[in-house]
Amino acid sequence: MEATTSYEYEPNSLLCESKAVVFATLFTSTLYSLVFLLSLMGNGLVLWVLVKFESLESLTNVFILNLCLSDLVFSCLLPVWISAHHWDWLLGDLGCKILNFIFSTSLYSSILILTIMTIHRYLYVVRPLSSLRSHTLRFRVLVTAIVWAVSILSSVSEAFFHKDLSDQCDYSETRWFVISVYQHNIFFLLSLGIILFCYVEILRTLLRSRSQRRHRTVRLIFAIVLAYFLSWAPYNLSLFLQTLAKQRLMQACQAHEQVEYAVQICRMLAFSHCCFNPVLYVFVGVKFRSHLKRLLGHFWLCRQQVLSHPTLPSGAFNEGASFY
Repeated sequence: MEATTSYEYEPNSLLCESKAVVFATLFTSTLYSLVFLLSLMGNGLVLWVLVKFESLESLTNVFILNLCLSDLVFSCLLPVWISAHHWDWLLGDLGCKILNFIFSTSLYSSILILTIMTIHRYLYVVRPLSSLRSHTLRFRVLVTAIVWAVSILSSVSEAFFHKDLSDQCDYSETRWFVISVYQHNIFFLLSLGIILFCYVEILRTLLRSRSQRRHRTVRLIFAIVLAYFLSWAPYNLSLFLQTLAKQRLMQACQAHEQVEYAVQICRMLAFSHCCFNPVLYVFVGVKFRSHLKRLLGHFWLCRQQVLSHPTLPSGAFNEGASFY
């Protein structure tokens, strides 16, 4: 009976998958190439502005620096996936394991950074006295180290799960794919719960406060977090549905095909996220816009006065020193 079931449904599943792959190939290369270029330019510019005009004594700036690095690592992997779409997998088994490990580390680090940014903003707005220690160098280094250590440890399994299957880099067994998706879904939902709780408390506090600086900072972090979840939530949901299809809980060919199309479309949206944050900084971040104008004025208008900018006083560890 099991053999008969396998014989009946496997060809249909393969047929549906092949149509989705053709659909993805037509759009993915152009989109990923554009995202790669925009992310390099945008996040590179953000890093430049941070180093040139801002102080890393602000924990918020440290978070944004690490978020930019995470997005840059992610975007630098896009050319690999583009080549895999056209010429199959060319980097062997070791390359497959290493690149998926790096890819997963970038994903986990992004969501951890956004979660901790929100917690930090919650402490600053709702419980300001509890955030005083976050201004020390030791604390900033410790938080950064923990974020990347947890991200790396959470991604080790990806190196084990993936394998070069002659023409593609993929999970060696269906069960590894299911475990990986469930792990990421749980990570995603936990961070979502923490962030929702923090922002409910932040909004309740801000309704009783008249501080425009607090409002401005919260608005930018909220925009960054919202963009992340709108980009990645559909992809997480579509991957969950794909686990049901791969476990044969969906047996109709049409259902398989619809899930595969959904995964491909949601993946394009999710992978495009790495170039969104610089756009948010421009439209929402007041200080970033000011810094960017000065930087552009230096290169294109050749104004000497933009080279002289005020330095932060020694020991200025307040949130006014942040990116906003």
